[in-house]
Amino acid sequence: MNKQGQLNMIKEDFINCQKVLLAIGDETRQSILLVLMGTDCQTGLRVGEITEQTHLSRPAVSYHLKVLRDAGVILMRKEGTKNFYYINVSSELGLLKDLVLDIDKFMQDFY
Repeated sequence: MNKQGQLNMIKEDFINCQKVLLAIGDETRQSILLVLMGTDCQTGLRVGEITEQTHLSRPAVSYHLKVLRDAGVILMRKEGTKNFYYINVSSELGLLKDLVLDIDKFMQDFY
């Protein structure tokens, strides 16, 4: 593939990753993701548990969880009236890997 074709692919990768990049670019959401990564991905955590571990308010945690859910980074599981949040292992995060690999491949041509 020529350079312009590679750049077009990288541009498309950026477009595909935009929601995820915006969602995980925030420091508060990064701290929530780190808390969720520290748990069993199948079980997940409730808002109160995330609040305790991040020292954020419940409304702040709920807002940031919504942003992460809308971007497809995390999922929610209902159990009665309780909601459990966990990392979406088959999420859009895979698009980030494609982006990084395509940039890496493009950059290797310079070395």
